[in-house]
Amino acid sequence: MKRREFITLLGGATVAWPMAARAQQSERKIGVLMAATEDDAESKARIAALRQGLREQGWTEGHNVRIEVRWALDDSNLMRRYATELVAMAPDVIIALSPQGLAAVQGETPSIPIVFVQVADPVGGGFVASLVKPGGNITGFTSFQDTISAKWLELIKEIVPHVVRVAIFRNPAKTSASEFLKGAMETAAPSLGLQLAPLGALDISEAERALDGLTRVGGLVVMPDPFTLVYRERIVALAAERRLPAVYPYRYFATVGGLVSYGPSSDDSWRRAAVYVDRILKGTKPADLPVQNPTKFELIFNLKTAKSLGLEIPATLLARADEVIE
Repeated sequence: MKRREFITLLGGATVAWPMAARAQQSERKIGVLMAATEDDAESKARIAALRQGLREQGWTEGHNVRIEVRWALDDSNLMRRYATELVAMAPDVIIALSPQGLAAVQGETPSIPIVFVQVADPVGGGFVASLVKPGGNITGFTSFQDTISAKWLELIKEIVPHVVRVAIFRNPAKTSASEFLKGAMETAAPSLGLQLAPLGALDISEAERALDGLTRVGGLVVMPDPFTLVYRERIVALAAERRLPAVYPYRYFATVGGLVSYGPSSDDSWRRAAVYVDRILKGTKPADLPVQNPTKFELIFNLKTAKSLGLEIPATLLARADEVIE
């Protein structure tokens, strides 16, 4: 190679290197802590909704953003470990699913912006000062308003009018969504002529024993929690084995055989979370972004399950359904 050609090539390389470095520096980083398993179809759909929402805001992986997802199951130790790992990456923002995931991330950083998804009571949990003015480095999207739990009881009563005693399948931990939701349920029960039978369980074996120990129960309400998400198929099967009409908080229970589900759209929450991530990446502080409640709800009936239980869903309920699974 001639000396002039070599100098020209070398000069071009020295120009390209800074350009590549600048391109790499312009890529923003988003950490995501999931209280679920990586191979779970519902959880994959949530991440897909997030990615789609980010693309709609102009953020594309491999171009101007990198997304690091960590899957912590329903394991508090894994959540803390992955929260530490994500914070060490110094991302521009972290998205946390569930109160447990949010608590793990909050414990690791007072400064990195955090957007939570599907946290029932962020004020009561000590994550934000108020919904309107969250303060600090945390904001996000609640999973439920407390009054929805009364609607679950109303659904049970409409489907099974003679029911008197309803089991409430919940996570007994104080930080769980069921703790936030139980008040409205306890208030509504007497007016519906219902008695509530709390069923606290932290694993499937415990749930089986608790169900076996219940007597004179004519219905079941499954409360939202990472535990019930991860083990939803087994929980639905337990209700079927005991021939219990059951109401669930999310669509994914009905699609695996649950009788009826009523609750917010998970996909919608994750797409809305992408809008907040976009605003934070563009300079807005989490303290200036109010916490938002769900806006889109879904009522789903599984008629195959209703038939197996010998139940007929009232036409008035079917007319209100967003989806009927045949």
